[in-house]
Amino acid sequence: MKKNLAFGLLLLMSLFSVQLFAQEVETIKLTQTEGAFETESLTLKEGTYIFEVTNQGVDRELGFVLAPKGKTDMEFHIKDAYVQNAIKKGETSSSKEVTLKKGEYVYFCPLNPTPQYTLIVE
Repeated sequence: MKKNLAFGLLLLMSLFSVQLFAQEVETIKLTQTEGAFETESLTLKEGTYIFEVTNQGVDRELGFVLAPKGKTDMEFHIKDAYVQNAIKKGETSSSKEVTLKKGEYVYFCPLNPTPQYTLIVE
């Protein structure tokens, strides 16, 4: 009985410490309209994010690209930042978790197409 109690207590403490030190993931919500993102720049802290993008009124499927500033060719895209499904009119799609380090990035949609917007990580 004492072994079971000790094991249960140890398991509970382990689970608590994992949750305590787990990194929080923040969701960044963006909306695309015809030829533009409504949010024209972002400043974030180093960390892990999910990008959630909504197609507001564009009659074609949209996407989302995040890349280091000055390196926007496909080979430099942060693939986990791609939305998981093409975004149809009135729908929303999210990226996988993306860990960003200090630096300057750009985000855009080549399907819309939009300008390249600045994302700064401090």
